Amino acid sequence: MTRHAHIAGWGMYVPQLVLTNDDLAQRVDTSDEWIRTRTGIVERHIAGPQDTTSTMAIAAGRAALDRADLAPGQIDAIIVATVSGDYVTPSTACLVQAGLGASSAAAFDISAGCSGFIYALSLAHMGIASGQWKTVMVIGAETLSRFTNWQDRNTCVLFGDGAGALVVSAHEEPGGILATRLGADGSGADLLRIPAGGSRQPASAESVTAAQHYFQMDGSAVYRFATRAMPAAVQEVVKAAGLTLQDVDLIIPHQANVRIIEAARKVLGLPEEALFVNIERYGNTSAASIPIALCEAADDQLINDGSHLVLVGFGAGLTWAAAILRWGIPLPARPQRWPYRQWQRLRFALAGIRMRLQRLLHLLARHLPPGN
Repeated sequence: MTRHAHIAGWGMYVPQLVLTNDDLAQRVDTSDEWIRTRTGIVERHIAGPQDTTSTMAIAAGRAALDRADLAPGQIDAIIVATVSGDYVTPSTACLVQAGLGASSAAAFDISAGCSGFIYALSLAHMGIASGQWKTVMVIGAETLSRFTNWQDRNTCVLFGDGAGALVVSAHEEPGGILATRLGADGSGADLLRIPAGGSRQPASAESVTAAQHYFQMDGSAVYRFATRAMPAAVQEVVKAAGLTLQDVDLIIPHQANVRIIEAARKVLGLPEEALFVNIERYGNTSAASIPIALCEAADDQLINDGSHLVLVGFGAGLTWAAAILRWGIPLPARPQRWPYRQWQRLRFALAGIRMRLQRLLHLLARHLPPGN
């Protein structure tokens, strides 16, 4: 039996705090006009004290489960794409697993920069096609504001925070994820990176003083790479699915810079309406940008039953990735009845209580005398 990986649910979360271009102009030497013309960004959402990568991922995951009409216990695996996890270890996915109460799920993170979500989606596709998993939650989540140098106007204007999630389920009916293509060029690793905090340059007073724990980017080089990689990845994945660009109804690109998106569109020879763009409201949310955009496109009914949809991204590494999907089976479940919605909320609340109790038990166990 051939198993096809279909999108069964989706959800997103962005922090309440909105930082506008005018707000940034109070911090660094910039202006709304300068940012808009160079990036297309008008505002971005910034994590508050209560927000972390895992809490945003949990919120997006809950929304996706509600949409899919599934319980947390039905998830076989949770894959979180992020470059800004809560910790170096454990994985953010493990925190998400506990927060959702998905006790049967394997959980792990992947780091592929802004391409990370499509890398994770490809893994979900392969796991379902092989029979390893039936239901996978794929999340892109980032808290980039905590790795942003707010004195560097070339980078601080770009980034925002948020999370987007998809529930991917196995079905016999053809459709869903048709093909994926992944690529990397490690020779460009220095073009977009956070220099310190890893094993090469561990955290120290000197590294903190030198602002080595923030994003550093060679913007011109990344632009040249992206404008080549994105259209090539789109063409390759469409061909792999046995389709043409004329068969594609909507392209959702990584929301890094509107000039990059526009350059890629022109190379592909497509009209403006062929690409979905929401960068003006969110900025660059790295691995979260594509799922957030997909959620908005789906909620705005820009994707219909049978639509062919291409997701494409590029990022640190350097990496690039693309996926092509046929939307439709299964469509979101019928509107849930009131008792089910209340029971789902109770399950999530109980999962949070269970996670806190288990942490308390682990803490108490560490302080018990040996032999107890």
